Amino acid sequence: MTAKIGDLLALINDPSDLRKLKVEDLPKLCAEIRQFIIDVISTNPGHLGASLGTVELTVAIHYVFNTPFDKVIWDVGHQAYTHKIITGRRDVFHTNRMYNGISGFPRMKESEYDAFGTGHSSTSISAALGMGVAANLNNERDRHHVAFIGDGAISAGMAMEAMNNAGVSTANLLVILNDNGIAIDKNVGAIKDYLADIVTSGMYNKIRDKIWLLLGGGTRYGKNSRAIVRQFGNALKSTLLNRSNLFEAFNFRYFGPVDGHDVIRLVKLLEDMKRIHGPKLLHVVTVKGKGYKHAEKEQTVYHAPGVFDKNTGEIQEEKCHNQAPKFQTVFGRTIVELAEANPKIVGITPAMSTGCSLNIMMNKMPERTFDVGIAEQHAVTFSAGLAAAGMIPFCNIYSTFMQRAYDQVIHDVALQKLHVVFCLDRGGLVGEDGATHHGSFDLAYLNCIPNMTVSSPMNEEDLRNLMYTAQLEGKGPFAIRYPRGRGVMPEWKTPFRELIVGKGRMLRDGADAAIITIGPVGNDAEAVCADLDTWGISVAHYSMLFLKPLDTGLLHEIFRKFKKVITVEDGTVIGGLGSVVIDFMVENGYSARVKKLGIPDYYVEQGTIAELHSECGFDKEGILNALQHMMDLPTSAG
Repeated sequence: MTAKIGDLLALINDPSDLRKLKVEDLPKLCAEIRQFIIDVISTNPGHLGASLGTVELTVAIHYVFNTPFDKVIWDVGHQAYTHKIITGRRDVFHTNRMYNGISGFPRMKESEYDAFGTGHSSTSISAALGMGVAANLNNERDRHHVAFIGDGAISAGMAMEAMNNAGVSTANLLVILNDNGIAIDKNVGAIKDYLADIVTSGMYNKIRDKIWLLLGGGTRYGKNSRAIVRQFGNALKSTLLNRSNLFEAFNFRYFGPVDGHDVIRLVKLLEDMKRIHGPKLLHVVTVKGKGYKHAEKEQTVYHAPGVFDKNTGEIQEEKCHNQAPKFQTVFGRTIVELAEANPKIVGITPAMSTGCSLNIMMNKMPERTFDVGIAEQHAVTFSAGLAAAGMIPFCNIYSTFMQRAYDQVIHDVALQKLHVVFCLDRGGLVGEDGATHHGSFDLAYLNCIPNMTVSSPMNEEDLRNLMYTAQLEGKGPFAIRYPRGRGVMPEWKTPFRELIVGKGRMLRDGADAAIITIGPVGNDAEAVCADLDTWGISVAHYSMLFLKPLDTGLLHEIFRKFKKVITVEDGTVIGGLGSVVIDFMVENGYSARVKKLGIPDYYVEQGTIAELHSECGFDKEGILNALQHMMDLPTSAG
């Protein structure tokens, strides 16, 4: 379905067109953009709620600032759809997150208006500060730098480190704090409470607004009025909120909170703030999902709802022929079973309780489940502390975000052999979120860490048994990585069984060649082997289950028997299963032809998981092609 483009939106090909409009026209333009986003995202799934909440803010920023000369850095990028639409990508917006389409996140190579690529949170202030300092060094002090960050992301350590550095800088930096009270799930922590105090302090806001209007919005009396507003505001906040202002403590000039949906007032305020040099912060209050009642009511659900009926809000349920559960559901229900039997088990997640299904345990055992906010480093060391005190923490972090806590995994957990169970959700290629979110590197970056057990289940039963085995006493650091999406077992709730750590298995014997897999890609290998059996071609299949410790006995068996071996993994081919197998072969004096299939040595873009597996050559067709070339089979065999 083609989305309708409003009369004003049709005029906007880039921000220079936007600046030709009268300020009074901006509310109508915002309404057209909001409807355009709903129309497109209802049929081409993406991040709906966050972008609906920032339409007015985005329009005001591009209206006031001279982008792309002035730089705008979007934290994460969930909220950047309006930015993409008004910076030359309106007519290709329907390809958002599609294979060979535009990215769902800002990307420097995609547009000159994307000043910095962002897919992980809390990076915008650091990047904007770096650009601001560079502008000073290049004698470009008239260049403005705007860091757009959410209230969930600003509580992360990196954002605080950046503000600490920026506060003693002369960089021309504006931080816009988009405060909607929610990231994907509801925000947590002391900073969330602090922001809520400011927003809900009716007396403070009433007096502040009167002072602001009395002084003409801070410009009538020039610099002196701004100084008066700042000094009075600080005293007012300290008195009425019974605490000092956090952002002023970082040496930022603080303004707000203001209504993030009043585009005309935002324009006037940003024009005033352009005249103030140095670090400053504008606190803007918005509603996630603004303008679409279903998204406003169910903010977590409509963060990224999939395909939905824009008129009724009904979300199209995913149809699955075998009704196998998602790995996330298996994790969420299994950890509850284990925790009911073992009182030492606790659950930890950095702001992903719904996504990883830890919310199931959170609802049943809130005192033993901890959402620590967007703070992966803290999540890991917090887990280490729990383990050091005798608890058994299951620390669930998306694979791509675990990269942010690598030092903590090494220094705080593995070095001390602490019993922390890392459940790495969304391992491998994740689909439409693209390069910033693929879990490509976890097998490789965990395999080189001493004391670490590294595993990946082929199916739901394996996941349950790995979780059961990992919580048994004396296991030490234990990583379980599994993919986004559904498994293959409708009857998945099997009895628990302890696994032998480091033990793989032969799933199918053969005579002509061997396939070695780790993780759910083993199901595709099984299907290929079964097809080849019908053609009289005998291929063995071995599922390793553990990358570390490696089942060397099984590898000896394989290399004694086979001269043609293919390894398959949904992870980088550099440093993963294939590399480990070849190292073993060389070190033990074997000679065989080995072909590695997995994620190539480049950043894979967005697309469906099936499309990306095909591109990378480790779907069923890719495995079959590799076998055909290795065994010199005629292509007609497939």
